[in-house]
Amino acid sequence: MDQGHLHLIITHLPIFGAILGGIVLFQGLWSKSDQVNLAGYSLLIIAAIGAIISYVTGEAAEELVESIPGIAESVVEEHEEFALFALISLIATGVFSLLGCYLHWKNISWKRSMATITLIVCMISFALVGWTGYLGGQIRHTELGTNSIGQEQMQIDDGDDD
Repeated sequence: MDQGHLHLIITHLPIFGAILGGIVLFQGLWSKSDQVNLAGYSLLIIAAIGAIISYVTGEAAEELVESIPGIAESVVEEHEEFALFALISLIATGVFSLLGCYLHWKNISWKRSMATITLIVCMISFALVGWTGYLGGQIRHTELGTNSIGQEQMQIDDGDDD
């Protein structure tokens, strides 16, 4: 397995990790359970690690699809550019999660506030990583929208007929 294949396998981890971690963290806040908060933090840290791996292996995945006829380079570039925002947001979520774990272990009084802040950052991260995944899906999944040179050309041709 090369880095391109690893990218395709691991890309779902940040998406599902962010939403699941957020749900668990919300449950921990609602139930006032530090243990549930720690479980949410753990999921969010794993999601952040997955985002790093996805981003690092993205270039290899780009190399794989460049040789496939009909793939629009503009779609790949848009996915690549937006992935940086998702990466930064998930790293921030992971850092807040680590801080939340630290506050829990030190039993510092504002650990609940940190959980709330982490949940807000997590929701933003989920939106960004979800959109990044959508853009990545457009590279090969025609049902998500215009993603290939052939489809772009068909739209241009259709416009010329009018």
